[in-house]
Order: sequence, then C-alpha cells, then structure tokens
Amino acid sequence: MPTKTLFIPTEDGRADAFAAHPDDGKRHPGVLMYPDGFGVRPVLREMACELAGHGYYVLVPNVFYRHGPAPVIELPEHIGEEARPAIFGRLMPMIEAHSTARVLSDAAAYLRFLTARSEVGAGPVAVTGYCIGGLLAMRTAAAHPGQVAAVAGFHGPVAVDGPEGLHRLLSRLTAEVHLAHAETDLTPEALAELNRALDAAGVAHTSEIYPGTVHGFTMSDTDAFNPSALQRHWDRLLPLLGRTLANG
Repeated sequence: MPTKTLFIPTEDGRADAFAAHPDDGKRHPGVLMYPDGFGVRPVLREMACELAGHGYYVLVPNVFYRHGPAPVIELPEHIGEEARPAIFGRLMPMIEAHSTARVLSDAAAYLRFLTARSEVGAGPVAVTGYCIGGLLAMRTAAAHPGQVAAVAGFHGPVAVDGPEGLHRLLSRLTAEVHLAHAETDLTPEALAELNRALDAAGVAHTSEIYPGTVHGFTMSDTDAFNPSALQRHWDRLLPLLGRTLANG
C-alpha cells in the first residue's frame, strides 16, 4: 500500500497530509478524510490504509497545519480519560480558531489537490470525518455540491450551529449522507429532529445512533473505542462509497 506525506498549498501556507492508495497503477475515486480533534496519527493512518485497500485514494489533511505539522501536540500512544483534560486544554484554542471561513478555504484547497492527483480518477469524490471532522465533512460537501457525491460523519457535532444553521447547511447538500451518532451524543428525540430536518431538505440519508457507544467510538487509541461499532462504520461507509463513486 503506497503511503506518503504530501503538502497541500492553501491560502495560508501548506497543509501537511497523509495519503494512501492501491498499488496497481490505476486511477481510483478520491476520498477526503477529516480526522478527529486529536489529528493525524497512527490510528487515522491505519483507517486511511484500510479504506484505500478497498480501491480508493484517501487523503487525510492536518487541519491544524497553521499551528505546525502533525502531530501538532504530543499525544500518548493511548489517549485515556486521565490525559484528555490536558490534551483538550491545548487543542481547544486551535479548534476555536478554526473558523468557518478557514474551513471553507481549506476545503477548496484540499479538493483541488485531491482531484488533481494522477492516481485519482475523474468524477465525484467523497468526504468522511470523525468527531469535529464530521462537521468539517458536512460543511465541505455543502460548499461543493457538484463535486462531492457522498459524505459520512461519525460522532460529529453536525447540529452545532442550531436549527437555522443546520437548515442552511442541509439546504445546500446534494451528496448522499450517512451520519453515525454515539448514544452519549444524541438522544432518540434529538435524532428524530435531525432526521426530520434531513427529510425536509430532501437529502438522501441514513442517520442512526450506534448502540452501546460513547463519543469517539471509532478510535482504537482511546477509551471510547468500540470494535463492533467500528465494524458497523465500515459496513455503512463502504456501500455508500460503492453506490456513489465511479468504479467504487
């Protein structure tokens, strides 16, 4: 599996990114994968390689590149509950500084870079994301409706901007959507409200609470990890990409 670190030109500099793709000399559909708040690290590289093994070119950008190359802060091999307060104390200023304007400017740069790769085939791309990356994925898909055919967000705060912000976001979406929520992130009532908003916007979607999960359930280097939920994530994501991307 060819992997490499690449540098994406942006309006504010260069974003370092991890890329993985099949080693068969062919062109494959592109997938932009946004990491969670902890950023690009071994578990994200492993997930990118897993996805690439199914026939995709996967690009994982360091969204906090303005603060330095990944990892922007030192992380333990396993991010336990006792380490989280100190880690988030350093991460939150970066997250708060990552404004919507920055998100959209960077998203355009990431997509330009991804679709220009010689290993990426013509046609639409997909965007997926984890935790805050799920929100970034949705914002990217909404800003590029003609280019993004599928978007998936896993334990992402997609309704963080409130009902009006959610309506504006969904009204611009043309991609097929899968949203996966942790039991601790969303009540059944909040899920029903979100799904009504998706229906009202005419968005093709699946949106569900993954049973027995807490926030961060896909990440094997955290206490939140749930192996069955990670498998459910693959069981939802791979068919979505297969339906929506050329040669997927």
